[in-house]
Amino acid sequence: MLVKNQIYEAEITDYTAEGQGVAHIEGCAVFIPNAVAGEKVRVRVEKAQKTWAAGKIVEILEKSPHRVNRECEVAKLCGGCDFWHMDYAEETRLKAERVKNCLNRIGGENLAEVPILAAPDCHGYRNKAQYPVAVKKGRAYAGFYRAGTHDVVENARCRILPEEIDAAKDAVIDYVNQYRVSVYDETTGKGLLRHIYVRRGAVSGQILVCLAVNGEKIPRPEALVQRLNGIPGFTTLVLSVNTKRGNAVLGNRFLTLHGPGYIEDTLCGLNFRLSPRSFYQVNHHQAQRLYEMAISQAEITKADTVLDLYCGVGTITLAMAGAAGKVIGVEVVPQAVADARDNAVRNGITNAEFFCGDAGQAALELEKSGVRPDVVVVDPPRKGLNADTIEALHRMSPRRIVYVSCDPATLARDVALLKERGYTLKTAAAADLFPRCAHVETVVLLSHKKADSYIHIDVEFGEGEGKIPVDSIAKRAEAYKPKEKVTYKMIKEYIEAKYGFKVHTAYIAEVKRNLGLPMYDAPNAVEELKQPRKHPTPEKIEAIKDALRYFAVI
Repeated sequence: MLVKNQIYEAEITDYTAEGQGVAHIEGCAVFIPNAVAGEKVRVRVEKAQKTWAAGKIVEILEKSPHRVNRECEVAKLCGGCDFWHMDYAEETRLKAERVKNCLNRIGGENLAEVPILAAPDCHGYRNKAQYPVAVKKGRAYAGFYRAGTHDVVENARCRILPEEIDAAKDAVIDYVNQYRVSVYDETTGKGLLRHIYVRRGAVSGQILVCLAVNGEKIPRPEALVQRLNGIPGFTTLVLSVNTKRGNAVLGNRFLTLHGPGYIEDTLCGLNFRLSPRSFYQVNHHQAQRLYEMAISQAEITKADTVLDLYCGVGTITLAMAGAAGKVIGVEVVPQAVADARDNAVRNGITNAEFFCGDAGQAALELEKSGVRPDVVVVDPPRKGLNADTIEALHRMSPRRIVYVSCDPATLARDVALLKERGYTLKTAAAADLFPRCAHVETVVLLSHKKADSYIHIDVEFGEGEGKIPVDSIAKRAEAYKPKEKVTYKMIKEYIEAKYGFKVHTAYIAEVKRNLGLPMYDAPNAVEELKQPRKHPTPEKIEAIKDALRYFAVI
């Protein structure tokens, strides 16, 4: 075991998924931020465990040719970007390697490489920002959270944002300080302004400013509008009412104080309306290239029905409508569905339908009603597909599934699950939509396996030569009898009997979900706790995992 605060020499050999350097010292894996593979360094151990440690570079003995001088003054403090210390070639290499390793290790593939669609520019590409607001020495300021904390690091000029977005943030802060608008305090739950949300249309140049507030009004809104009017492209000001304790940025109620309450932008030759809750890729240029890749892989014809799950404001859905016979979009956010329907009308698209609901549940309902899509597109959040969605895809059995993912690990997990249901991975490519940040997008094509040929076999049952005895069939059937279905009740009873405490169904569901397990038997998986923000303790997590191992679930 390494010793805390002691300095060791080491070589950086690899990266974590978050982009930290990895070294091995005395058989222990050491995770080191701001390191570049190939470098020899002196590192101070800041946290030491039996099998791993965390450290900090105190001296670079041999510098990598991929190390560059930082362009951002607060990159080491701010949790927004991870790779300002290395050149873009190394960044894209490690992102492509991460996607490949996940698909091979978790997805069971054997890929030699995964191509990556590199971004032409790492500066000013991000069309949306969410700034937390804080107070220091009586002055309000905005920035981004320090990595792993809720400490706000002030940043006057963010390199990955357009100048207009930072200018809108500055205008809001000037207004807040002049009119002494109170700032929300997470510890007390008091104060008005929580976050400043700014979105800009990359093509239209229109700017939406949304204030997440612990209330329903702000003082002197006309004074804020006057300031914002000085920023080119400012179009609308919206309040998002969020009076609940917790980490959610936006609330469920929106009050328009100026303008229409939305902005417009153009993507893939189509015009889109964007509200504060609308999902829209933050890198316009790369998103268009990503969607063009996805559409090409889908190989849609006029005879095809296309189902787009997690459709947001309908970007991919509507982009595919011209080539398809019919397109269907599903999205859980009502405001985004309203925008998607409006976007279809404004683009003159008549062969598109949109439904509001959970992707998995909606897909199952569509399947029950007889919908059999030829092509399915999925673009889920970071947690990937849930069990209902996997089951719906299995039942629908589309000939192609185009899977767009922002997390290679959950993508690989879902690829493995779909392979078990008759699909095979045909193509995989990474796309860098987040230059200088650790996240990476991936698009894969899955095709349903079909038999190359068929063999006809005549089988005769009974006694005598050449016949198969019925008794032997019964014995084999008993041997291969499916295991007893493991219910949540069985898990809860096992834990109470062995450990002496009870666990909530929602806790079991959370552990299963985190393990990527199917949850077909989880009628109460989404039931609310009396204290919904609580999560299972480490003790209860281990007890649940023990029960899952006991019942051979894992």
